[in-house]
Amino acid sequence: MQRLKQILLQTFTWWNGQTMGTRLWTWWRGELVGEDEFGNLYYRAPSRIPASIAERRWVIYNGYADASMIPGAWHGWMHHTVDYPPSDYSRHDWEKPHLANLTGTALAYRPPGSIAAPGAHDAGEPHYEPWRPE
Repeated sequence: MQRLKQILLQTFTWWNGQTMGTRLWTWWRGELVGEDEFGNLYYRAPSRIPASIAERRWVIYNGYADASMIPGAWHGWMHHTVDYPPSDYSRHDWEKPHLANLTGTALAYRPPGSIAAPGAHDAGEPHYEPWRPE
């Protein structure tokens, strides 16, 4: 039953991993380049048109397809900013770990004074000092 559910999800949805078309293209033309810390798999295939870009690059997400789950180094490779995949690079000490986009979640950043920030707010207290001409 679980296998049937997975086949139906891959046939009719694009946001749950890979579709059947992507699975076939990956099997037929894809060359596995690497994997990131989230389990996303990165592939490439040489272009068949000489005047176009040198190769096609794509990612198969581990679970829900969310572009913010691609770390910065892999993002650069995906967009042909760098020629070599990040698996060939060493990580610097000053680099922070990748964080997904938390907008729209309970963990999103709320600046002080925001009505969405946690804590009590006094409805009668103004949150700003209005400018008044003299």
